[in-house]
Amino acid sequence: MGRDKRNEGRGEHFTKMIRTTMETPAWRALSCTAQALYPHLKLEWRGPDANNNGKIRLSVRQASERLGVRPNTAARAFHDLQAKGFIVVTEHARLGVDGAACAPAFEITEIKLPHSNKNDGRKLYRDWRPGQDYPVHAARANNPRGINGKRKSADGSVVQFNPKK
Repeated sequence: MGRDKRNEGRGEHFTKMIRTTMETPAWRALSCTAQALYPHLKLEWRGPDANNNGKIRLSVRQASERLGVRPNTAARAFHDLQAKGFIVVTEHARLGVDGAACAPAFEITEIKLPHSNKNDGRKLYRDWRPGQDYPVHAARANNPRGINGKRKSADGSVVQFNPKK
């Protein structure tokens, strides 16, 4: 019998977990959720031929669904991966004019960037030391100064509305 050609060209999508990465102090310091999230981020990478590193997008909601955890837990996992140098935010999340949200873009530091002269990624996690976390991008609040027509009373317990004039 001949080969079954129905599945040809649709090979399985897999990711490689490198032992030397998993033996670093930074990996051992990650939470279990962050360790579980990392392969999901690497699965978003499209390979060396269509290198999209630096433009890898995975939202907190998508991550929470894939991991089966609450969104706050997934957000902490992203925070942990950034703090230990495994990922870097290259583009912030945004809400477009038409209301379509766009998740942040990430660089996986283990993987080479598309237009880099280096043969390998930056691997920031190798230089991580306990107590010396990398800076983490925190999502901006929609209303950072709290100006929305409300004012707290002097004791801070009652909220009064200011009518617009």
